[in-house]
Amino acid sequence: MQAQPASGTTPPVLSLRGISKSFPGVRALNGVQLDLFPGQVTALIGENGAGKSTIVKILTGIYQPDEGSIAIDGRPVQFPTAQAAGDAGVTAIHQETVLFDELTVAENIFIGHAPRTRLGLIDWAAMEAEARRLLTSIGANLDPKVRLRDLGIASKHLVAIARALSIDARVVIMDEPTAALSHKEIHELYELVETLKAQGKAILFISHKFDEIFRIADRWTVFRDGQFIAEGHITDVTEGQLVQMMVGRSVDQIYPKRPARIGNPVLTVSGYCHPTEFEDIGFTLHEGEILGFYGLVGAGRSEVMQALFGITKPSKGACRIGNDIRVIRSTAQAVEAGIVYVPEDRGKQGAVKGLPIFQNVTLPSLSRTSKGGFLRLSEEFRLARDYTQRLDLRAASLDQDVGLLSGGNQQKVVIAKWLATRPRVIILDEPTKGIDIGSKAAVHDFMSELAAQGLAVIMVSSEIPEVLGMSDRVIVMREGRIAAEFAGDAMTPENLVRAAVGIEEGEAA
Repeated sequence: MQAQPASGTTPPVLSLRGISKSFPGVRALNGVQLDLFPGQVTALIGENGAGKSTIVKILTGIYQPDEGSIAIDGRPVQFPTAQAAGDAGVTAIHQETVLFDELTVAENIFIGHAPRTRLGLIDWAAMEAEARRLLTSIGANLDPKVRLRDLGIASKHLVAIARALSIDARVVIMDEPTAALSHKEIHELYELVETLKAQGKAILFISHKFDEIFRIADRWTVFRDGQFIAEGHITDVTEGQLVQMMVGRSVDQIYPKRPARIGNPVLTVSGYCHPTEFEDIGFTLHEGEILGFYGLVGAGRSEVMQALFGITKPSKGACRIGNDIRVIRSTAQAVEAGIVYVPEDRGKQGAVKGLPIFQNVTLPSLSRTSKGGFLRLSEEFRLARDYTQRLDLRAASLDQDVGLLSGGNQQKVVIAKWLATRPRVIILDEPTKGIDIGSKAAVHDFMSELAAQGLAVIMVSSEIPEVLGMSDRVIVMREGRIAAEFAGDAMTPENLVRAAVGIEEGEAA
């Protein structure tokens, strides 16, 4: 599909032409173009490593392009700093919230541009009042005076949205904005986008969820391997066409689940309770099985998994691994018992930014890569190469700082890290969050391969197609308890949603 002309006679608010950017060993962008129009949502689509994050950082003044031009209303501009981009009316809501836990909600929203009194001091009353107005406008019932550390992931994401809207933006960049939001909050975000469109703002929307793209976008632009591929109107393209442009090939099987050969019980949990997070959790996991956990935000799924991995401690309950009853009080004991956990928040709980890829992968497996108390670099590289290649990691080299990778590739590093420990049970909490379709297929294929080799897999996911496509059984949680369990023909979207929201069979949805 060829590039299509600009939308009608309305000129774009922001235009990029011939933008290139290189880093040591990799060309992230190669002469790309992008147009954002007033009152319209443009979806930027591409696999991890396509250059989406790099273009966002150029638009927000974090990176400077090596070549090319940026224009606002047809006039050339430069963004040497993030402040310059903000002053020009460009703001971003990032996939990973960049906030400060020790500051209040209001302080996070207005950091760097707080309202001032005539004496030049911060006007705390005005700041908190305006923060409350912004939060109310996006449906966030949050106290501006509460410290950020006391909020959950979804609430922090809403604070990030309010902060991005606290400047008078003409261009709003939304990078995976719904990743940590509940269904209700996603609906509220859609309403917010419609409000922004009505105000004439140009919106760049980055998402790997095609239902979101077709629900919210007016236009689309596809990048692949750092190059511009095509653009057009969303009404003139199909999902299949977009996927083929993204990956350069047809992806027919996103959920390559292989026939399961279920073996003996590996993990048996009974009566697991936590004073505030979950109650009476019990289930059995078998060799070669992929057990899905589904539920709405706040259902307690991640909290159960963190207790099984020793991050938190249950108040009562038993955990049997094979024939042994274990009391897991630390992550080290969990790893020793053969349980590993790939967290949802990879930025803070998974990857160690600042360290290269190979050291991230081998960190929990130093006994395998050392001899006589000395690390063997060749063994570290061998182990890291083995697992990252199997997950189709996109990186310049294994020496690259993991913090410079895209979100999806960071997730692959975290998965590789724990698989290298040769576990008996692997818990994957939102394993494909923020990962493109091509990479999802690679992760799913590897997950299926591991199960076929006898590894027991727990997969926590908020995506119903993923849960149904990859699971042998599905447990649905609601309000900290197991609401239902489904297998075989009973595993349907309707049954999962009904159990998650508490609708009894026969009751109107």
